[in-house]
Amino acid sequence: MKRLGCIWLLLVAFIAVWAETPLPKHEFRGVWIPTVYNNYYRNLSVEQLKDTLTKQLDAYQQIGINTIIYQVRPEGDALYASTLEPWSRFLTGTQGQAPENDFDPMAFMIEECHKRCMEFHAWINPYRANTNKKNKLTEENRYYSNRYLYVSYGNQLLFNPGFPQNRAHIVSVVKDIVSRYDIDALHMDDYFYPYPLKGLKFQDISTYKRFAKADGFDEANQLAQWRRNNVNVLVKAISDTIKATKPWVRFGISPFGIYRNKKQDEGGSETNGLSNYDDLFADTQLWINEGWIDYVIPQLYWEIGHPAADYSTLLYWWRENKGTSTQLYIGQSVDRSINQIQKKLDLTLGDSRIGGNCFFTGDNLLANKNGMCDTLIAQYYQKPALQPRFVQIDSIAPNSPHRVYMDLMGEEPMLKWEAIDGKKEEDKIWYYAVYAFDPALPIDITDMTKLVCLTTEKRCPLPQGEGIQPLCLQYVVTAIDRLHNESDPSKAYLHQE
Repeated sequence: MKRLGCIWLLLVAFIAVWAETPLPKHEFRGVWIPTVYNNYYRNLSVEQLKDTLTKQLDAYQQIGINTIIYQVRPEGDALYASTLEPWSRFLTGTQGQAPENDFDPMAFMIEECHKRCMEFHAWINPYRANTNKKNKLTEENRYYSNRYLYVSYGNQLLFNPGFPQNRAHIVSVVKDIVSRYDIDALHMDDYFYPYPLKGLKFQDISTYKRFAKADGFDEANQLAQWRRNNVNVLVKAISDTIKATKPWVRFGISPFGIYRNKKQDEGGSETNGLSNYDDLFADTQLWINEGWIDYVIPQLYWEIGHPAADYSTLLYWWRENKGTSTQLYIGQSVDRSINQIQKKLDLTLGDSRIGGNCFFTGDNLLANKNGMCDTLIAQYYQKPALQPRFVQIDSIAPNSPHRVYMDLMGEEPMLKWEAIDGKKEEDKIWYYAVYAFDPALPIDITDMTKLVCLTTEKRCPLPQGEGIQPLCLQYVVTAIDRLHNESDPSKAYLHQE
């Protein structure tokens, strides 16, 4: 039986009653798929890689995941067709070597995610240029003609954040991605200035002396402020570039889980660890308060009860400091949550200030250690959820479907409809939702137990199975745009009108 891109569901309302927290209408359910240090893409043919990625997406969809955060720029390179940076060695084994048949992993993943009503977030690492200096760079790499713009730290080669030329290049990369690919969001993780190595100073003093005064800083004692400003300028420029290019594309950042410790700042958290502000020079709260980022996913990878950085303490801190326009999701470590995932997720449920969770890594989640996937399906993700709305970008719902009817003439009973797109990109229909109700009860599309499927098609097979009488139910269809605004429901009729 052809699924037509639908997420197949039994009508839970007719076989069970959920007494716990109501199923969420909108919820972020994400996974990070890193490609850095990837050791298996290079050994696969294009067809094998397509098959692998497709099967992974099918598995994520079955779990209930609705957002894929895919790393497309792990080290100043590209897992997509780029004229600005070389093909990634993590794709083919050799930096600069193109995949066979002009295969574009990002384009492929975008298409496959959208078929499944999933969002695709393009994940870039802004400053990393080489994860290990022993790895060979292609002769065409920008580094060889601009060595002075880079800095070594430990075994890594980095874009020096202090040079305006590097910020301009990174912004150009972002603009290229956003303008040419139908991504839903641009994503950055926690790597800004590098994590400090014991006994090793970051060698940017000469850059500081060169630019500090022009940037408005005193050469004598404002190195930390200047470093933070370098990152702030980049984040603001990326935000402005995205909004000017495609206003519907969101910008999200996943910082290290501690902003500041209370011993450093009275407004910090009751923790004792590395911090974004003081050690990575990432002022995440400024970005949130200024509205430069649309969502934040702090990496709260510690356990509940951790002596230096308790998960619960940090969860509450971020909840209270999320700002008014930035959405908050929680970053979960799969490996460190094996025995606590239920307790951790329970702390996020039913809290309007927390919009969902994201799991690191996707591969670890699919391993289903300790039955984690089974737990998600059975207790938290029984039904699909729409992604959170971004009303500050767009709050106008798309046109409702029309001519909704049940077609009983084919091999299987089918619900069909028609629809008219809005003129603006934000108002165009991205996918549809089908709900089923007892005709004697009111139609309530906030009740996700009544959801039959999400689909990109203008049709959906009617549910079948023991105890289900599809023609005795009242169906409605809604249209949902790419900012996840939902139209009013349109009722289905037995015959086309």
